[in-house]
Amino acid sequence: MRKAASTSSAATGLTPLRVKGRIGKYRLDRRIGQGGFADVYAATDTLLSIKVALKIPNHQWVSEELIAAFRREAKLTMGLEHPHILPIRDASFIDGRFVIVTPLADRTLDDRLKNRMGFETAFEFTSQLLSAVAYAHHHGVIHCDIKPENVMLFDKDYLRLGDFGIAKVAQNTISGSGTGTLGYMPPEQAMGKPSKRSDVFSLGLIAYRMMSGKWPEYPFDWPFPGAAAMRRRVHSDVIAILRKSVAIRPRDRFTDAEKMEAAWEKSRLKATRFAKRQRKQA
Repeated sequence: MRKAASTSSAATGLTPLRVKGRIGKYRLDRRIGQGGFADVYAATDTLLSIKVALKIPNHQWVSEELIAAFRREAKLTMGLEHPHILPIRDASFIDGRFVIVTPLADRTLDDRLKNRMGFETAFEFTSQLLSAVAYAHHHGVIHCDIKPENVMLFDKDYLRLGDFGIAKVAQNTISGSGTGTLGYMPPEQAMGKPSKRSDVFSLGLIAYRMMSGKWPEYPFDWPFPGAAAMRRRVHSDVIAILRKSVAIRPRDRFTDAEKMEAAWEKSRLKATRFAKRQRKQA
């Protein structure tokens, strides 16, 4: 069994990280995330003069087992070259700390959801997410932790899904069992049985939240909160796709994101026309 390291920097001999301080060639500009597994910093690569994000696991979790697990996941995920998947630029030890380097986003989808979202934006965000996950599923990779905090937004609402592989290793390290985040995953995944259909469920929840402005909650009984209002501005074909994706029984969902993406894109023209017509009548 892995022995947890001491959480104090003094005990590990590591210099505490401070904003405006340095780790290797990176200057830490600000901390943008903090969790049980890792802290995330916006940083500057002082050699290349570019902005990056640094995910630095807390030292107590760093072990030979974690590094081996991350490398196994990285072999699967670092080969996923897709415009809507956040790439890992580097993953190595710097000044005694394990550091994962990715491009720096403007904000996350979680930040964006604090403001109202129009139908066209919600539809396009869902389309981009589906494209990313469909590509991953085609290559046999399951994300296991699709949530707004892992969706990065860049210039002009360009979306990239992050934490492929990292999320799975982090959850296994902390919990020692299942992967995912409660509130975003289906029942079978909470019981340690994730599949491509589990990712479909998470995608459906996020799409529903963007379309309706309401978060569905366990036990995920349909109709969800906000369904009546959503029907007035969202085409029935889109609602049918959302309902199928969040079915409680995995076999009732789309088999994978590729199937869901095909249905989503098929609905695009009718859904867009319907939304425009409803706005004119409002």
